Amino acid sequence: MSKGMNYFVCALAALTITGCATTVKRTEPDKVVDLSGRWNDSDAQMTAQAMLKDCLSRPWSDAFNAANKRAPVVIVGTVINRSSEHINTKVFTTELESNLINSGKVRFVADKETRGEIREERLEQAANSAAATVKPMKQETGADFMLQGSINAVKDEAKGKYAIYYQINLELVDMTTHEKAWIGQKEIKKIVNKNAYSL
Repeated sequence: MSKGMNYFVCALAALTITGCATTVKRTEPDKVVDLSGRWNDSDAQMTAQAMLKDCLSRPWSDAFNAANKRAPVVIVGTVINRSSEHINTKVFTTELESNLINSGKVRFVADKETRGEIREERLEQAANSAAATVKPMKQETGADFMLQGSINAVKDEAKGKYAIYYQINLELVDMTTHEKAWIGQKEIKKIVNKNAYSL
């Protein structure tokens, strides 16, 4: 093999190794990182904070408190992903739950999945635990309101650039009357420029 060919092979090998290398950089969990333009954890956090700040500033909470002499009890229901993306809505609903609990303005009960696991544990206690430590059945706190909603998305693409528009809708529904106590909407729009090497 000629000297020139040796240089070419070595250079090609170096490029191949460099191109396949993986680098990892740690960052703060609350730092906004947007690599693809798709829905991500930052969108979930910022949307939950903004929407619940609006929700809890509206009259429904104070009106309930005045009428019932206690804070309202809220449960987070289903948030439906109506976009074409794979979105883990559990991340979003967990953010909603966290903001509700930390607000101090409402009481909060566990979701359906969590309640099911706790009920199973109570049955196990009744069958196997010391009587003095068994937690009684039918003592759960019922929710006064359910928060539920949807995530919708529209994508428009042309010539290496695309825009993604997200619309997040939430509704707070009275569990007794089915009246809607609050309706909120949050919009997010992202412009993404794709380079020639993007996947």
